[in-house]
Amino acid sequence: MRGAIFSALASLDAARSRVLDIYAGSGALGIEALSRGAEWCDFVERDPAACAVIRENLRLTGFASAAAVHCIPAESAATRLNGSYTLVLADPPYADAQASSVLQNLASSALIERGHTILVLEHGTRSEPAAAVGPLALLNSRRHGDSAVSIYR
Repeated sequence: MRGAIFSALASLDAARSRVLDIYAGSGALGIEALSRGAEWCDFVERDPAACAVIRENLRLTGFASAAAVHCIPAESAATRLNGSYTLVLADPPYADAQASSVLQNLASSALIERGHTILVLEHGTRSEPAAAVGPLALLNSRRHGDSAVSIYR
């Protein structure tokens, strides 16, 4: 899935200078962005054990100095983080009923630059992608097995 995401981003000539990996889990998406040239990545994950895994993965990959791990709920990101992001990577649990409103709030916050920020959303194939997330319009959506990736700008 990561390969498909970053191939799609390359075809869009997407900027990856400042990345937000929200619902980060192990941090795999954000670390992939760093390995592909991102200058900075903020990881947002609520589970303390997962935050520890992200920190260890950053240490092992040599990217610890180019990242920060925020062990906070995703719904807090829009009010607790600062600056704006060129790329937002979101892989919420497919059954998370609040994920849509969290992403709507995030997309409408100062963390997103209209016309510049790209949001990549992983989701189950059973749910159709929204036509927009806040001010970000759906560019494309691709299915890969039981998962789908939708890209918004």
